[in-house]
Amino acid sequence: MQLIRQLTGVTLTVGLLSLAGVSRAQQTAVQEPIRLSAREAVNYALANQAAVKSAKLDELIQLAKNKEVSGLALPSVNGTGSYQYNPILQKQMFNMRNFGLPKDSFTVVTFQLPHNLVGEVKVTQTLFDPSVLVALQARKTLEELAAQSVAKTEVDVKVNVYKAYYNVLSARKALTILDGNISTMEKLLSDTKEIYKNGLVEKLDVDRLTVQYTNLQSEQTKLRNLIEVGLAALKYQMGMPLRQGVTLTDTLSTAEIASNVLDLDKFDYAQRIEYRLLQSKKKANEYDLKRYKLKGLPSLQIFGSTGALRGSDRFDYFKTQMWYGYVNTGLNLSLPIFTGFQRKRQVDQAFLAVKKSEIELENLKLGIDVEREQSASTFKNNVLTLEAQEKNMQLAQDVHNLTQVKYKEGVGSSLEMSTAENDLLTAQNNYFTALYNAIVAKIDLLKAYGKL
Repeated sequence: MQLIRQLTGVTLTVGLLSLAGVSRAQQTAVQEPIRLSAREAVNYALANQAAVKSAKLDELIQLAKNKEVSGLALPSVNGTGSYQYNPILQKQMFNMRNFGLPKDSFTVVTFQLPHNLVGEVKVTQTLFDPSVLVALQARKTLEELAAQSVAKTEVDVKVNVYKAYYNVLSARKALTILDGNISTMEKLLSDTKEIYKNGLVEKLDVDRLTVQYTNLQSEQTKLRNLIEVGLAALKYQMGMPLRQGVTLTDTLSTAEIASNVLDLDKFDYAQRIEYRLLQSKKKANEYDLKRYKLKGLPSLQIFGSTGALRGSDRFDYFKTQMWYGYVNTGLNLSLPIFTGFQRKRQVDQAFLAVKKSEIELENLKLGIDVEREQSASTFKNNVLTLEAQEKNMQLAQDVHNLTQVKYKEGVGSSLEMSTAENDLLTAQNNYFTALYNAIVAKIDLLKAYGKL
């Protein structure tokens, strides 16, 4: 059946990924099933899906980085200590006449002691630094960027969960009707065998119905396997253990799919998380440009330090001795004069990055426009197709029922019965294909308008 091929294409890849390496988990008992609507499945995924958890951790990392940047505006306190031993003292020659002697007289003296110990505490506060200033200004934008990355990941997860959820519902609905077909065919085959025993029909009639019955059973097995793989794919998209049982509570119908259609005339590009994310990236690039432009300004720091030191001709620091303390304070001014044109090149690169962001924004707007038009048109056409296929399936069912009555009354042939059965299966297959395509089109429409 075409439906099985289509649904297999949707679930097989993800299903195999989710089933890989979990044979041990499958061998354990399935836990008590939990009931989930599509919305509840999405909420479960937002709380448990690995991609969402990773994005939220990235957001926390960015918040921690912002606090690190805030620390640049606070004073820094450093403590240092050093010990120096001079086994050979440095000596210098002095003219003692400079110290009052009547004539030149040279002597060798040293101003060092063998043992020297010093301890110091220094406080530094940045008064003005353009890099720190811009970093502080960019904190909010970077936080928004991290939060929007989480939101985009959540939208992607919603799309995947909704499609996986409704994929299983479509397959189950197909299986329900196929089970009904099998029950009807089983009774018809049993009645035909009895009629054959009485010599009122040919063996060919029995064989044709047997072939149809066997084919229906094969399709039933395929659909059951497909549902199993589809559930595994859904659990994978939700971040749910495979051994956890689930019961899907939502239903699929033409009326539900066609209802609650968006007001397509009201749209703002900011409704799309991709657009807001790119806006934040552009703003971050603008801060980067500002940082490189201000890099040519001077930076100013105030500092103060205090400490104590003592020198000695022997190591006796554990005894009570005189220590000599000191205090100093001052300003540090740093002015970049020439940096080999590196700052200008950095400004040029940052400026081009801003221009690139502007082009990306405009291109994204065009892409969103195309996506909106395509999704709206696809949804409208798929709903029309679904409504037509639903009517066609009902008509095929009526033809099948009438043909079956004629066959039982002996005024119809087995060939007519086979043709009606095939036409019904084809109509049912087309209906379920249209049903799944319509719900997927609605999900894509909601995503295109930023309403997921």
